[in-house]
Amino acid sequence: MAYSGKVIENKIVGQQLKFLRVAKETQGEFLEIEMSYSGKSIPPIPHYHPNQEEWFTVLEGELTVRIDGEIRKLKAGEKIYIPKNKVHSMWSEGASKTSVNWIVKPALKTEYFFETAYGLAKAGKVNTMGIPSVFQSALLAMEYSDEFRVATIPRSLQKIIFPVLGFLGRIKGLKGKYAEFMN
Repeated sequence: MAYSGKVIENKIVGQQLKFLRVAKETQGEFLEIEMSYSGKSIPPIPHYHPNQEEWFTVLEGELTVRIDGEIRKLKAGEKIYIPKNKVHSMWSEGASKTSVNWIVKPALKTEYFFETAYGLAKAGKVNTMGIPSVFQSALLAMEYSDEFRVATIPRSLQKIIFPVLGFLGRIKGLKGKYAEFMN
């Protein structure tokens, strides 16, 4: 369970996340995180948030941001707002660490998504790019579809293939969330 001050890490993609204010504390209004990216971190898959807005403030280093295919570089003190449904990804392209303050409104189940994704990485259940198997990814995509959606696969196709892949994943013993990663 996420709580203020809890730190989780995904060494494969070079990210460390510290929960500053969690959904329980804000009555679900928002989630506030400090995200640190190691130098030359792996860019996440382009994605969007259908029901959430995001605010980022770079605290140190330089954040590379791709929004709708356009690249921007943000330095310490600079801010960016990402409205819902805007395709984006963020990472540290430079050699040094980058830290950002990140607020997501509303919180929804975002903290559980990160606990699950980072837990899978720590358990060795992801590839070298930090991505779980196609079956596990489908289950995560369905469990957290209000929070995150992959932008590289049309939504109409996701609605068809993810349930099939998720069904096969459940047969393999996989789940969309794991209590052991949320403790």
